[in-house]
Amino acid sequence: MKHAPNDPTLTTDTTLPKRPPGGLTAGLDWAKDDHVVCVLDADGEVIDRFTVTHSRTGLSKVIGRLDKLGCREIAIERPDGPVVDALLDALLTVVVINPNTVKNLRSRYGSAGNKDDRFDAYVLADTLRTDRARLRVLVPDSPATLTLRATCRARKDLVNTRVAVANQLRAHLQNAFPAGAVLFAAVDSTISLDFLTRFTHQGLADWLSPKRMAHWLRAAGYCGRTSAEDMHARLLAAPRGPADDEGLARAHITLAYLATLRALKEQISALEAQISQQLAAHPDNNTFTSLPRSGTVRAARLLAEIGDCRARFPTPESLACLAGVAPSTRASGKSRHVGFRWSCDKQLRDAVTDFAGDSRRANPWAQDLYAQARHRGHDHAHAVRILSRAWLYVIWHCWQNSTAYDPAQHNGLQRVLANQNKINMEAA
Repeated sequence: MKHAPNDPTLTTDTTLPKRPPGGLTAGLDWAKDDHVVCVLDADGEVIDRFTVTHSRTGLSKVIGRLDKLGCREIAIERPDGPVVDALLDALLTVVVINPNTVKNLRSRYGSAGNKDDRFDAYVLADTLRTDRARLRVLVPDSPATLTLRATCRARKDLVNTRVAVANQLRAHLQNAFPAGAVLFAAVDSTISLDFLTRFTHQGLADWLSPKRMAHWLRAAGYCGRTSAEDMHARLLAAPRGPADDEGLARAHITLAYLATLRALKEQISALEAQISQQLAAHPDNNTFTSLPRSGTVRAARLLAEIGDCRARFPTPESLACLAGVAPSTRASGKSRHVGFRWSCDKQLRDAVTDFAGDSRRANPWAQDLYAQARHRGHDHAHAVRILSRAWLYVIWHCWQNSTAYDPAQHNGLQRVLANQNKINMEAA
């Protein structure tokens, strides 16, 4: 049974004490089949090192040996999964150290930099022993947030798969039935899938006339703005595909792609229904659904990736850095370089930039910030990251106070609106 953040046995304080309880720290190098655990004393000497299998028995062995030694703190490279769940259920203090940090720390000990599970477990334990001031305790999100995060990420994976299969279908149609790839705006839209199911190859499409095309579009419930005559002209203008036995053979491949796309779209819709229900039941839903053009899926992704543990992000800067929308500054002597932040939570960055990039279409303040960034010479992606960073400051304050976004209380937005009103009055 997982502990929720409001469990009285857990603390929401993410700071570590100056000295570990009992003077012992442990590091666990996670792997698919087995895990290596290293335990150090206050002087950095190894007092125990062992390997366990990735099983219930193995995890019980880890907890048992740590309890026998009196070690209550352990460092690991990932923040979730059954290993972390088992450690948290045992009321151990878990500290997550980024894998990139571990990679860079190997040279600290004179290592050649090669990956070694036993050595990495030692690095984790020793970093927990020596760098306590900059490390933070892992405080788990509530079960509602964990479930929402899993559902949102599963949907995102299926969407990526759908895009990949749609690209494969489009590439296949370029040789098998070129008109089918360009007839509709999106090859994986419902009307496009219906058309390709009915007219799988060039031979069947040759039967269509403007009148027959109009009749089929009405029967299929087509609601686009392109007329049947233009559709038919588009069909004739495209290169012809094979209409003989080769066309029939390629039609089977087309049907396979169509079946895959229909199944993916059905499962994506099912997950979106689950996301809608889970978001509505979440206590923080009002904060994220109140954001401009957040919708359901975007609001759910933002909530799921930020989480509901306020202590994890004591400042908006800490949230912006983890999201990868704050620049990384490197300074040495007179040299100073500000560049892209590669080390970050990429799921969080994707969720934030997806929201921010579209928010400018409904929020004058967001559009103004984006336009200023473009005017300074930044490309679209950089301008969206700048806007994302600004939005995270707004979101952080709403999130910390559990309040909805109110445009009337957004000073930056009100200044932009006042300036626009002034310009309009002067123009009039």
